[in-house]
Amino acid sequence: MSTPFEKAIAAIDSAHSLDPKRIAVNGADVPYELHYAQKMAEYLGQRAPNASEPLHLAIHAQHFRRWEVPRDSYPMTRVGYHSWRASLKKRQAEQVEQICKECGYRSDVAERVAALIRKEDLKKDEETQVLEDVACLVFLDDQLEEFEKDHDEDKIISILRKTWVKMSEQGHELALKIPMSGRPQELVQKALSG
Repeated sequence: MSTPFEKAIAAIDSAHSLDPKRIAVNGADVPYELHYAQKMAEYLGQRAPNASEPLHLAIHAQHFRRWEVPRDSYPMTRVGYHSWRASLKKRQAEQVEQICKECGYRSDVAERVAALIRKEDLKKDEETQVLEDVACLVFLDDQLEEFEKDHDEDKIISILRKTWVKMSEQGHELALKIPMSGRPQELVQKALSG
């Protein structure tokens, strides 16, 4: 019989598999959000190998059904970006909290997963900090190269510096081990030296 954890991961992955954005991973066509969840889980294994079930679930559901609310559905301004992010965190947390309850978790556990997805008490709550570190690591490892093609150097360096500040020392140590070359490596070096 499946555990609540197995049921919840299966339900989250089932939703991820509906993402219309696809990418090639080792020659296979994969829904992007499924790939993202797997990368998040990989980095969680490095950052916190003994992570709790709620943290595993929050990590796996960090971008839950994100494609349904595209960035351009909000004004393309700084305020619009922050409004979009806040709305997504709230929406994703509510949806995943419900999944957790339907899969057999107690309300307090489901609420903890939702709080982590909302990144409550960042810098004070160790698990929230781990989630933030993991999200930053996935950005640096898996998204920076594509991201830098669409933005000017000053903006990217500013984003990299903000990303670095959000991370813990353990996050920094893992980030410095990410193999990088070419333009992404150059941008990270400029961001960290400034």
